[in-house]
Amino acid sequence: MLQEVKEEMLSHIHSRAEEMSLTNASMWVTVAMESHNFTHGSPVSVNKTQTLQSEMASVQTAISLPIFMFAGGAIGNLIAIIVLSVSRQERKSSAFYTLVCGLAVTDLLGTCLASPLTIANYLDQHVLRNQHACEFHSFLLLFFGLTGLSIICAMAAERYLAICCPYTYQRWGVDRRFAQKFLFFIYLSHIFFCCLPMMGMARSELQSSATWCFIDWRTQDPAAAAYSIMYGAVSLLLIMGTIVLNLAVCGALLLMRQRTVQRPVTRASVRQRWKALSSAAETQMMAVLVTTSVVVLACSAPLVVRVFANSFKMKTDPKADLAAIRIASVNPILDPWIYILLRRSLFRRLLSLSRRSSSTRSSASSSPQRNLFYPDIMRDSHVFTQLMCSTNIITQLPATVKFTPCDTESLQQTSHTAD
Repeated sequence: MLQEVKEEMLSHIHSRAEEMSLTNASMWVTVAMESHNFTHGSPVSVNKTQTLQSEMASVQTAISLPIFMFAGGAIGNLIAIIVLSVSRQERKSSAFYTLVCGLAVTDLLGTCLASPLTIANYLDQHVLRNQHACEFHSFLLLFFGLTGLSIICAMAAERYLAICCPYTYQRWGVDRRFAQKFLFFIYLSHIFFCCLPMMGMARSELQSSATWCFIDWRTQDPAAAAYSIMYGAVSLLLIMGTIVLNLAVCGALLLMRQRTVQRPVTRASVRQRWKALSSAAETQMMAVLVTTSVVVLACSAPLVVRVFANSFKMKTDPKADLAAIRIASVNPILDPWIYILLRRSLFRRLLSLSRRSSSTRSSASSSPQRNLFYPDIMRDSHVFTQLMCSTNIITQLPATVKFTPCDTESLQQTSHTAD
């Protein structure tokens, strides 16, 4: 009897334990299903997904700038080369034409070689961590940056010799072959100079932004520090030389124009003065020189400043270094458009449009005030007056200029024969 009671109690306890275990299991399943982690994953995985998505969005935003600069540089320089190739044959034989073609080819090569490495590094952060790839990228930035500045300075020097020192220009025989030899010398010397870091004089390293390589400009090694200062000094000399030469050429053109205007009026000099005051060649040349000086100064000066700032151990600013190299990369993008948009044919069209508009305004407006100052001109020669008014020559002539009836009669005859 006692044995049966004992067995019954044991079986009852065992069944009760099973019910309790099933109840606890169902409770845990219910809690797990109601929790956020059961349907949406753990918080750690969610954070990782959000982080990856934000990183992908930042990479896409950051890579858009190198792609845009690559497309702008490649397309612009290709258009410049095509435009230069269809120029007149007499222009192709000039030294300036050869230097412009050399600059376009140099900028195109620099854009097509350096930009793909930068874009690939944005897609894979380990591309420029390879020492050989980093040294090659640093060489490209050093070489093409310095070569572009040298060619632009050579163009300014060629214009200076041709306008300010024509006898020296002829004596040296500055022509297409001379320019080709000078370009070859620039390439050869700059390859040697920019290969010095790979020869052990300096060291190339991945910069703080991990998107570009350049020389270690904050090193303690005397040879490497001397190379950084030398690179900055050469770049600064090229920039200053370009600006000074371009300003000298512009000053010489303005002086020549002023002398032509102030020359006494004779029967044969009026048409020369007309050509001097409306010369598209001079206007185009001055516009090209001034624009080139502004672009060179704005694009190249920040990198030179950062080279000296890092060489002399000033405040470290990785963002300023990245901005400087990006601004310097804009130079080969803007260079071809200077010579495409500021072409002589375009200036001739603009000047012809301005002449038509000014002649229309002068013919439509009354001129009693001009009769008070120049009564003989208005009375004796209507053609000459219209010519002078349309180009604003009256406002540029000195007050001491005297016109005679004989001059105006001859001018009127000349204008009739020209018509």
